[in-house]
Amino acid sequence: MPAYHSTFLAEEDTNARIVGNIAVLPIKTRFKGPSLPCMDPYDIIDEVLDLFRANTFFKNFEIKGASDRTLIYGILFVSQCLDALNPSSSQNEAVKVLTNLSLEDFAIPGDIGFPLNALYLPPSNKNDAVFLRQYLTQFRQELASRLIQRLYTADSARPSKFWLAFGKKKFMNKSL
Repeated sequence: MPAYHSTFLAEEDTNARIVGNIAVLPIKTRFKGPSLPCMDPYDIIDEVLDLFRANTFFKNFEIKGASDRTLIYGILFVSQCLDALNPSSSQNEAVKVLTNLSLEDFAIPGDIGFPLNALYLPPSNKNDAVFLRQYLTQFRQELASRLIQRLYTADSARPSKFWLAFGKKKFMNKSL
């Protein structure tokens, strides 16, 4: 059974900006950043959260386009978020931990510390690098915010054990 790919592959030709070889897709967000506002009810953040648990079981992933690279980055960030949480973390603690994690300094494609440099092209110039870092910061903030909403649907005192169990899995044997 093949892994689940991004549904935004068709939109790459029409309204997605490509930086390096990552698709900069519109996001429904309340955080400041360079992303275009998303008019659809379903965006790349929803897709990352919907496909995260199914795709974490795959060690191989055939990349079909730039949107898949955005999806991979999101899945790896969700794994990093789940690793940072304790099973006893309250919702307020999780907000603090994941907010700090999403805003901390991180490597982008082309940087020495980026774990997926073999799959990602670096930005072509300094302006694209700054733009990509701003977009990924906004992407990470929104993803962390929506992940918290999914983790604490039933109980605000403890995260869902069904989500935390997937934090131990390594998608493509990689981590950010």
